[in-house]
Amino acid sequence: MDYIEILGLVAAFFTTAANIPQTIKVLKTRSTKSLSSVTYSMLFTGMLLWVFYGIERDDVPIILANGIAAALCGIILVVKLLALLKGKRGE
Repeated sequence: MDYIEILGLVAAFFTTAANIPQTIKVLKTRSTKSLSSVTYSMLFTGMLLWVFYGIERDDVPIILANGIAAALCGIILVVKLLALLKGKRGE
């Protein structure tokens, strides 16, 4: 493993870990009222595209970081969608 791959893994850790507090807060409160569904939809789509890019490039840091981040973002989107379907507008 060279220093570039280590740099990528460290960057992947921080960008992925940044999603954890928001996901925990959403799961605890079940509130997504202040979160933009458009923003999270775009983030989720972008992260999935990065995963596919990482797979094509055989780039483990990109695959791991974006795969985990997409899963966390997906959880928030599901909670937001369920709230919208219940007519709570994300509350």
